[in-house]
Amino acid sequence: MHLFQSLVVVALAASSNVAATSDPHLHLRSSSDESNNIVKSEERKLNRNREPKGLFKGKGGSYEVWGSDQSNSVAGETSAGVHGSFLWIWDSDDIQDQLNGGADAKPLSCTPSAAEGPCDLLDIFPGVGSGAKVEDLDAFGRLHGVLPDPFNLYVTANIFAPTGGYVGVIDTATKEAIALFRVTETDAIADVGRSVHMSFFTADGSAIIIDNLHGKMIERINVTRDKKGKITDLVFDTNAGVYLGKDFTKEADATAFKGDNAFGNSLIGSVAGDYSLADTGDDTPAGKRKEWDCSEVIDEDKKILGGCRPNNVPICPVTSSNNLAYVTLGGGGLFVLKLDETPMRIVGEYGNRIISGAGCGGAEAQGRMFLNGGTSASPAGATQSTFSVYAIDDSGFDTTTNKENFPFPSQIFNDATNTNTIGNLDGTSTTNESGQLPNLTTRRDSHGAAATLDGKYVHVVDRIQNVVEVFDAITGERANTYDLVSSDGKSGREGPAGPCLMRSVLDDKDLHLNDPAPDLMTLTPDGKHLMIAFRGPKPVTVGHAAQGSCPGVGIVELSKDGKSGKLVDVLRASNTVDTVPVETIPGGTNYAGVERSDVHGAIVVTKKKN
Repeated sequence: MHLFQSLVVVALAASSNVAATSDPHLHLRSSSDESNNIVKSEERKLNRNREPKGLFKGKGGSYEVWGSDQSNSVAGETSAGVHGSFLWIWDSDDIQDQLNGGADAKPLSCTPSAAEGPCDLLDIFPGVGSGAKVEDLDAFGRLHGVLPDPFNLYVTANIFAPTGGYVGVIDTATKEAIALFRVTETDAIADVGRSVHMSFFTADGSAIIIDNLHGKMIERINVTRDKKGKITDLVFDTNAGVYLGKDFTKEADATAFKGDNAFGNSLIGSVAGDYSLADTGDDTPAGKRKEWDCSEVIDEDKKILGGCRPNNVPICPVTSSNNLAYVTLGGGGLFVLKLDETPMRIVGEYGNRIISGAGCGGAEAQGRMFLNGGTSASPAGATQSTFSVYAIDDSGFDTTTNKENFPFPSQIFNDATNTNTIGNLDGTSTTNESGQLPNLTTRRDSHGAAATLDGKYVHVVDRIQNVVEVFDAITGERANTYDLVSSDGKSGREGPAGPCLMRSVLDDKDLHLNDPAPDLMTLTPDGKHLMIAFRGPKPVTVGHAAQGSCPGVGIVELSKDGKSGKLVDVLRASNTVDTVPVETIPGGTNYAGVERSDVHGAIVVTKKKN
């Protein structure tokens, strides 16, 4: 099962900044134009949609690797990840040739006018011609990740620049955009209001679950398909949302773009509802305060058991086979949502002493959801160190009543060097000042996760230490640790160097080489390799924990029945178009070169058999 097992087709359109355009090919539809009858109709479709027949979901065959590069795709910007992005797509046949000693795999094109990639986000989505254009939209940039639907027919494009809040859907066969939305803006975080961190398809592909991080909200797009799995309609259901903060105030409705894509085909999608049914209250169904920092004076019966939930920015709403979403939180704690109701409903809630914060790795195996806890993306994370892993019985939730901290998770790993931050109290210090330079730092940062094809093992990366921890999915025990810097995966920096060294950026003598900085990852359909995003020397996000030297996608060959692995090559990405200046990189090297590529997510898309 893939790390982020499914996703969806998403995007959220702009309101005031392009609403007045005269261009007939690009306009916005307000959710206020839709009726609640449409919402009810869409809910009925959501409940009866099931897996289409005759789709290839196989365990083998040809595939593509898609890497999401957060850097700007234009020159002249003064901020990182705010205007455009690149999508890198490589074919498995070309990757195999590279592994066999042939030429480096060349990236594929996404538009009719380009012979090869990478694909510019500004070209994939509407923006050609006069009038309003995508490139004119505020904060249309920072491709944080693309995630596939269960049938590998579509991916969601999560465009993460703060204040933007755009999510798109791309056809994996043609590489054309089919939809673009903009999420709800709230006042949860002053002057930001909305952003799309990640979005996941439900297990049956009937909905897209959207992580509106800066809006502190989980939202939903209902998906309609034909018998072959083709998406025929997408409806952003504003009544399905769950607000996770307090004192909800809506600043702007969700919207949907209508325009022509790069192939001249019209985008689909609309918005329905009026937010009247959305869960925007301060309390959970159990009567506890959703967001509480343990110091605010509230009624005794509203206090959270098992710690606090001081900052409910949702990180990743990882979806499960039981139609649940596990929503990790920036300040620690967890919400579990039932996805097929309107609004979606909280059926599980945990404090930050039970599950620590900033986790963004999720993998389902052996009937359990494995989640992690890492370092905060905020500046406070620069002195944090966290590597924690939890497992929760995915069938253990009572979906009729809501109980705190039930089912109770297994804490299967909690590193002894973890700092006492974002929920953890088991460490010996509140700070770790050792930075992030290889061989010098002792900090840890748990992030991406993936299960092996047979579900026996779960692999979790450490973004700072450049290692992968492997856990037995049945016993929960740590089964192995392998590194991403040596040629054998066992010798560390003392042994023969792995391929990241020869693939490293070389235009700054002070940059530490052979530093993969692994991030999100996915298993190949045959179960033989993990494809892991490698960060760049100018990281767009989490700069204090994610500086790397060989940006692109690392290819890890698994061994010992999936219990071990080693890095065998890197699909290198490069961006010298972006000229954003490099500012101070906390705990790292203040890189002085021209490379700006920063690949944050990597997925595998299986090709349908002919």
